[in-house]
This record gives sequence, C-alpha cells and structure tokens, in this order.
Amino acid sequence: MIRLLLVTLIFCVSFFGYSHEDTLFYKQVSALKITIDTNHFLPKTLNDSTSKFVYKLFLKEMDADKDYFLKSDIINFNEDKLKFDDYIKDGSCNFINKYISVLKQKINLNISKLQALKTKPLNYSGTFTLQHTPEQFYTYYKDEAALEKGLRKRISYRIISKLLEEQEDLAAIKKNFTSLEQETKQIVIENEICLLTELLNKDGGIAAFVKSSFLNAYVKVNDPNSTFFNATEKISYQNSLSKNQMSFGIITAKNDNGEIAIAHIIPGSAAFENGKFEEDDVIQSISHENTIYTIHCVSNEDIELYLNKEEHKILTFSIKKKNGTFQDIKLTKSNIKVENNAIRGYLINDESNYGYIKIPSFYTNYESPNGRGLTADIAKELYKLQKENIQGLILDLRFNGGGSMQEAIELSGMFIDRGPVAIIKSKAGENYTIRDRKRGSFYNKPIVILVNDYSASASEFFAAAMQDYNRALIVGSTTYGKSSAQTIMPINEDESLGFTKLTIEAFYRVTGKSHQAIGIIPDIKLPSLYDNFKTSENDKPYALQNTSTNVTLKHLPLPKLDIAIVNTKSNARVLNDKSFKKITDINKALYDLVYKKGPKYKLTLERISEEKKQRKATLDFIFKDDLDAPSLFKITNTLSTNELLEYNTEDKEQNNAVLKILAQDIYINEAQHILKDLITLN
Repeated sequence: MIRLLLVTLIFCVSFFGYSHEDTLFYKQVSALKITIDTNHFLPKTLNDSTSKFVYKLFLKEMDADKDYFLKSDIINFNEDKLKFDDYIKDGSCNFINKYISVLKQKINLNISKLQALKTKPLNYSGTFTLQHTPEQFYTYYKDEAALEKGLRKRISYRIISKLLEEQEDLAAIKKNFTSLEQETKQIVIENEICLLTELLNKDGGIAAFVKSSFLNAYVKVNDPNSTFFNATEKISYQNSLSKNQMSFGIITAKNDNGEIAIAHIIPGSAAFENGKFEEDDVIQSISHENTIYTIHCVSNEDIELYLNKEEHKILTFSIKKKNGTFQDIKLTKSNIKVENNAIRGYLINDESNYGYIKIPSFYTNYESPNGRGLTADIAKELYKLQKENIQGLILDLRFNGGGSMQEAIELSGMFIDRGPVAIIKSKAGENYTIRDRKRGSFYNKPIVILVNDYSASASEFFAAAMQDYNRALIVGSTTYGKSSAQTIMPINEDESLGFTKLTIEAFYRVTGKSHQAIGIIPDIKLPSLYDNFKTSENDKPYALQNTSTNVTLKHLPLPKLDIAIVNTKSNARVLNDKSFKKITDINKALYDLVYKKGPKYKLTLERISEEKKQRKATLDFIFKDDLDAPSLFKITNTLSTNELLEYNTEDKEQNNAVLKILAQDIYINEAQHILKDLITLN
C-alpha cells in the first residue's frame, strides 16, 4: 500500500510539474519507449552509445542544413549527448524546453537579420566568394557575424539566380540592375522569411516541431525505415498511398529553396499517364480557367488543399525542370484505381516474339480483399502476350520501391511450382516459412528481370525468389538492400499521442540468407547511372545488419542456368556500346556534382551567370532526353491492346509516346539480347 502510494505520488509530481503540453510529451516519450521495446524487431538498448546516436539524429531533424544553430549552441547542447538514454528511461522530459527555446530564438534571429537586409546594400563586386558544397561538408556558423555573412551570400546568390532565370540577356540585366535587384531582393527575402515563419506557425508551433523531432530521432535510431507520425502526418501518409480517389496523382513537398516540388508521382494516376512530370520538378504556378495561382510563400498543405478542391478538375501546371527549362502541362484529375493501374504488356519483335512488362510498384487493393492488384494485372497482360506466342519475358523492376508483400508472394507463385518463397523472422526469433501452395505455374518460359539501385523491398523479395529457384536471370545493378517489413500502429491506446511506422519483421531468402544491407546481386551486371552512390539501405544511419536464419523447408530449384557464355557476350556488347560508355561518363559527372565540392568563384553577376551555364551544361549532359535517338529494337502492342486503343484517342497518343521511349532504352535492348542468348544456349 505504501509502495503504491509512493508511485502515485511520484507520478502526480511529474504530472503536475508540467504544463499540459509537457505532460503530453512525457506521455509520448513513455508510450513510445514501451511500443519500441515491445514491437520493434531489434530495438536498440538504451545506453550512452544509443544516446549519442539519438542526439545526432535529433540535431539533424531540427536543423538538417545547419542553418540555425551556432557553434556556441552546440557546445551548450553537448552536455546532453550522453543523457538522452537517462531522460527516456526516467521520464525526465523537461530537457526539451531548452531546445525549443534556442531554436525559436535562432529562427527569430534569422528573421530579424533578413528583415534588416531589405534596407542594406548587398555586395556584388566579388569581395565574397561562393562554392557548391555537398551536405557532408556542412558546418554550423561560428557566431552571429558568420551567420549574417552566410545570409548575405545566400540572398545575393538567389537574387542573381532569379534574375538570370527570368532574363537570359546579361546586358539587359546589367543595364537595369539597380531597379531589378531591388525588386527581386524583396521577393527573395520575403520568401526566406516566409519559410521561417511557416516553421514557427505550423500546427502546434515550434514546440510541437522540436518534440516531434526528438520522437522521430528516438524511433529512427532503431532503423531508418521506422518513423514517428502525429495524427495529421499519419493521415497524410496513408492518403499518399491511397489509389482509390480522384486525384492528379502528384505528391508535393517543399525543397531546400522553399519551392513547391513534386516529391512523388502515383503510378496509374493522371500525372503518371501524362509522362511529362518528373520528381523534383518545381511548380511555379497553377492555372484554373482564367485564374493563375502563383506559388509564392505558400505552405505545402495549402497546395494540397488547392489540388484537392472538387471544382479543380482541369489544371495547367507551370513547372521548372531540373535543367532549368520551363513547361506548361495541362492535366485532368482522374479516379486512381488499382484496376486502372499502368500495367501493360508489350511485344519485342525479333526473330521471335518476346514479352516486356514494366512493374512500377507492388500495388494492391487494400480496401477490398477481392479487388485486383498487381498480380492479377500481370496475369491479364501475360495472358495477352502468350496468345502472341512469346518465347521469353522481360520484367522491369527498375525504380520499383516495393509495396505489398502479399502481391510479391502471389507474383512469385505465378512463376514457380509450389514451395517456399521466403522466410519471415519475428521479434521473438520465430521463423515462419511463406509458401506458394498452388501447383504449377502460370508461365514456364525463360525470364529476365531488370533491376537497379532503387529496386527495393517487395521487388527484392520477388527477384530473390526468382533467383534462388533459378527461374529468372537478374540483370542490372545491385538493388537497394531492404529486407524488413513495417506496420503503422498507435503508440498508445490513446491515439492522440501519435503513431509510429515500426519495423516488426525481417525477411529471408529461401536459402536462409538475407539481402538486407547488401541487396540482390545481379547475375549479369550492367553499368548504372548511380554506381558508387551512397543510396543503398546500408548507407543509411543505423540500418539493420545482414544476418542469416535456419531453413526448415528446403526449396527445389530448377537446374542452374548456364550463363557463362551469356555473361561474356553481354560484357562484350556493353564494352563496345557508346550509350553504355556515356552512362559511365554521366555517372562520373553526376557523382562529382553530388559528392564533391565545386570550385570557388566570385560573387558577381558575370561569374554566377557563367557558373550557372556550366552547371546547366552538366545537368543537360546528365538528364537531357535525346528525343531523336534511334529506335534500338522493334516494340509493339499486343493485338488485344490495339483493339482497346481504337476507342481511346488520348490513350493511343500516350501509348505511342511510351513505345518510342521504350524502343530507345539501352537497358531493355540489352535485356532482350540477353534473353535471346539465354534461350539459344539453354
């Protein structure tokens, strides 16, 4: 009785010692600890080492680009570096107030200095120098003077950049520089202030942002695929995955410059079908009938609301591409349904017919257990292809980030006779073998699967099963290396405390080995645009390490494919192919652009103009599509598809554009050569 009274008293002291907001944070930290310890596949032990990791992630969550905190702030914060584990275990949550106070102070400091710059002349004489600096070289400002200098340089650069974007004639800019600079200066500074004000005024204010940053850091220290959501973020995340809604299919986000950029294009959506939108395109304005909505100093939430308005069925998007060019694209909102997902089978015509299917994601119909997902769509297209007597099949999983594991299981079963397709390991260490229980397979002829660095999760699951059964030849570059499964759950029965997407299981190949952190190694490797880039799961902080597990049900693979000659012939073709040589050159240029510091140059109108031209030339070399490139092979629709297209002019035009792009793809071309050699030699 005395012990119970003491516990209650301690709880009450803790409870009443906090404000309502602090009490909520205390409950969130405590609930999150229990949820992670209870449910995470491999939770980190809370100790000084983990505390250092949480500290590092926490600072990055709050100030990713090191724009706000000064070195003196970091010295002040360092006293907590080894204490976060104790704060979490003890429920001592008032530490957060220091970080809220300092970040708020530094954001207001930035705003005040930016306001002051409106009336101060900026220096374009070349006294200051600029240098492109990758993220790994970012440092905190030494003091306020260094912060102000950094702001001056950043604002000056953005002013000139905006002038050069709007007016290519350097002489005309020089002639009217004083008036143009003053006008543009106000816009640029206001945009910077807007970004900071938006951070201060977002839902819950800066306090909610800092607390969410800490909770996120605590979850992410366990593995990079786990994260914390408040109730609003959880709904937004789930909406972004939904396919059964009227939508343009564009998911937006603010980039580092405060611009509204396209973060994701939903497969099967209007934007996806249009084909002209790309991730990282910047939206300049949106037109509805005779009204233009200029994108300046607006939040991403406002953009989402605008796009979701019922009356906005047809909009024209003015976008800026990665290479600096501008396009106006008209788009009609459509109902995104998994039944209409962009899966279409094509015929590659050579001495024989070969099938080609691009799989953008492992989508499914979550709303209806009887609804059709990827596997059913593949079966439908494969049926059409088999009516055309194809001798082999290419499945393209490049840039497929995964999706439904159930679809990956069912798709694996389409191509093998019954047997195990993977092993799941739970937090308790128990193994469960996932089986394909159906006799026979839907398709028995040779298969080549194209993968790249961004093929991940469910696509790796499928590729691994096909490789282990010797059912398909994996071609391309080593995949991402994610072999874990996540689920979204409330951190407490009281859902107002928030949610977490948590890693709860690990997947293993039927051999007991794992592709976690190492990826699927292709049977035949092709040069990649992203070779040597730090883009894999293993390059993420605190990624789960590769392990193996016991096998209880052995698989019965087909005879191992004799691919030595196939590999030799492929290597010879690639070595003598100018396009693959260009891929290697582009890879080097892109690597230097992303990971290496650029040369220093003076902050003048002329030098910034010259640097931007050089950078644009590099970006054009890297990203520019050669629309006039010759077709490398003949690719057509199936007869069934052609019949459907006769009644849909718009789809027919888009389909013709897709056929042209596919026929120019050097990876598909090499895949069909490999498939042909595989059939001939085996």
